[in-house]
Amino acid sequence: MKLTAKGRATRQRIIEGAAAHLRGDDAAGVTLDDIRAITGTSKGQIFHYFPDGKEELFLAVARFEAGRVLDDQQPHLGALTSWAAWDRWRDSVVARYRAQGRSCPLGVLMGELGSTPGAQEVIGTLLHQWEAELRRGIAEMQRRGHVGASADPARLSAALIAGIQGGVQVLRSTGSAAYLEAVLDTLIDHLKTSGLAGPK
Repeated sequence: MKLTAKGRATRQRIIEGAAAHLRGDDAAGVTLDDIRAITGTSKGQIFHYFPDGKEELFLAVARFEAGRVLDDQQPHLGALTSWAAWDRWRDSVVARYRAQGRSCPLGVLMGELGSTPGAQEVIGTLLHQWEAELRRGIAEMQRRGHVGASADPARLSAALIAGIQGGVQVLRSTGSAAYLEAVLDTLIDHLKTSGLAGPK
């Protein structure tokens, strides 16, 4: 669908309004009427931009939220070339999720949007891209001699992602970022001693 600048802005406003609502505490059972009221749009406008209705809109929200997960970690995620850089990435992740509290794109993707047709593919792509960034960072640290050659970048990057997901789910349930901080600190400390005691 070719849209005017105004049309693109309206479509994006609907997506962002729906995303914000889904991050809230009353996301269960959200309807198009709820989204229409939240975004100040008519049902006709919603179906104009999302002809297949709620499922198409929710898939667009899933793509939007997936993009936010990675964008919120930049530029640190793409520059994991020193332990100082890893610490900056760690701090940015904790700060972002602490600021968002129970309202976070990762939680929305794994929870409210997880059953939307096509959303699992969006989640899979997100996790693949995220893991690839971390894996490249670990491999670069190996190349620089800060991580031992015996360390497995694929397993370590997968563990980091799984740890973040777990910490974020606890954060959404309790409001505390302590678990997220603990898992990141533990895994990064493990990375620092994987295979050798490199310079820190």
